[in-house]
Amino acid sequence: MLPKSDWAHLIPHAGDMCLLDAVLAWDEHTVHACSDGHARADHPLRGPHGLHAVHLVEFGAQAMAVHGALLARARGIERMRPGLLVSLREVALAIEYVSPGGRLDVHSHCMYADDAGAQYAFRVEQAGRVLASGRAAVIHPDEALP
Repeated sequence: MLPKSDWAHLIPHAGDMCLLDAVLAWDEHTVHACSDGHARADHPLRGPHGLHAVHLVEFGAQAMAVHGALLARARGIERMRPGLLVSLREVALAIEYVSPGGRLDVHSHCMYADDAGAQYAFRVEQAGRVLASGRAAVIHPDEALP
């Protein structure tokens, strides 16, 4: 297990917007992260009715970022170029709002990656139930982002 303190500085998501708490496992193609913070009343994506399932896409995207950063670090690169989420495909939401009880398990699988970008499949589960899944693509522009 890798605590947030091990990898949070490697990704652009900071403070309360760093939604993941730990990386439970990872390898060359996959990452399994988790989050318990979704139940907090002050969660940055939480609305008056709770955390809407559409926001689980951001959990998946952050798992992608963490995976890319861990791979880069393993290759001796301390910080990756920032990425832009440019495409979501086949997103399926099994619920409308996330139950505040129970950890979220976030799984991302790298389908393709090079210096220009990456495509991942992701799924977010709670107590073994898939709440959201889909595919996401990220590009790494040559120019610096603002």
